[in-house]
Amino acid sequence: MKEMFGLYMVMTDPVVGYETCAQAAVNCGLRYVQLRMKNASRVEVLAEARKVRAVTAGTKTLFIVNDDVELAWASDADGVHLGQGDMPLDEARRLWTAPGKIFGLSTHSEEQELAARKLNPDYIGVGPVFPTPTKAIADPALGIERAGTIIKNSPLTCVALGGLDETNLADVLQAGAVNFCAVRAIMQSPEPEKVIRALQQIGRAAV
Repeated sequence: MKEMFGLYMVMTDPVVGYETCAQAAVNCGLRYVQLRMKNASRVEVLAEARKVRAVTAGTKTLFIVNDDVELAWASDADGVHLGQGDMPLDEARRLWTAPGKIFGLSTHSEEQELAARKLNPDYIGVGPVFPTPTKAIADPALGIERAGTIIKNSPLTCVALGGLDETNLADVLQAGAVNFCAVRAIMQSPEPEKVIRALQQIGRAAV
């Protein structure tokens, strides 16, 4: 069954720091907060992951580590999010057998969404909807209509992502998305909680 939870927050170089940003997510009752530190060492990622875990522990906000199932396990995260070039999802499940862990998967096309159905992840990312500089080698933008069509046709829980902010979120939701990710809009703000609540309000109005 598809889940509806609205904003999924990915943390990449937040100007207020990872712990403060995670606390803002908890304060706003977000379902998911993901730690994404692409250019950091595994030692640095694990240190931040443990701090974020401490912030989210005992709350309804689930903590996801990007890319690395071993770091997710080591930090006692709630789950891991895997890209198309990371460890295969079925292999990650074999390695991390603790009950109740969440496995997310990125998809960037209709073909990848179809392939994801066989793996049955807990959710998939669908994007990028718009061009985004958060990846060194970016995947081609899908555009609003194509992303919306993929999401509407998928039996999986989907999260629209890639360049979403307060100026374009309503259009993406109107095209079929119900869950969405914003990165730069929140990470570059000195008041992340204010931005989170504004995005949540747009999400509630659309759904």
